Amino acid sequence: MADGNPLVAPILGDLLSTALQPSVETAQRILGHAFARPDLLLEALTHRSAALDNWTGKTVFSASNERLEFVGDRVLGLLIAEWLAERFPTEPEGALGRRLALLVSQPVLAEIAAHLGLVECLSLSPSEDRAGVSKRATVSADALEAVIGALYTDAGLEAARRFVRSAWGSVIEAQKVPPKDAKTGLQEWAMHRARGLPVYKVISTTGPSHAPIFEISVTLGKESAVATGGNKRQAEQEAASKLLEKLQS
Repeated sequence: MADGNPLVAPILGDLLSTALQPSVETAQRILGHAFARPDLLLEALTHRSAALDNWTGKTVFSASNERLEFVGDRVLGLLIAEWLAERFPTEPEGALGRRLALLVSQPVLAEIAAHLGLVECLSLSPSEDRAGVSKRATVSADALEAVIGALYTDAGLEAARRFVRSAWGSVIEAQKVPPKDAKTGLQEWAMHRARGLPVYKVISTTGPSHAPIFEISVTLGKESAVATGGNKRQAEQEAASKLLEKLQS
């Protein structure tokens, strides 16, 4: 373990000798990278429910994947933006922004994490594991960002770039035209049918201050949908997308 690395909790070195080690080895194969500091990857695979202080019962945030998820979120955004600018050199910023928003959205991240088999590598508390928490989109999406953060911290931007371009390749290929903003699409659908405007409402805000989770509902007439996100805009977009899908089905 590297000395002075603020992203690595001291207790993680002891955990590497436990039954979690096979998950680390599996995740390394998924990422195509042998970690110089596998403790980083273990941290990225540790859900907050499995990072409790034995004395206080409180979450040890430096031992869970939340801080690496914070890093990975920024790294992923940079790498996808770089890739889109390279792949679509004539598109305006607005179109690139819509592409980016979809590619880093929670549903896409969760789908990629499930496809890669990363979900099975996560460490959760026994009760959360039995409840199937690892299958939740928020948990699997955050874990994917966390392993990208770990990959970047361990080996730099090029290693992270190789993984992202491999994992997101099919999604990029399928994006023939820029996707329409979900909130705009829902509003246009409603206006064309004289249904009024959608109403968004914050239901709850949970999680730590540095990584809040917003739960937001959107209502149009008698129909509604609820979604969560790391910020209000993301949650609103997810809710709008769900409601639009429901209305068009």
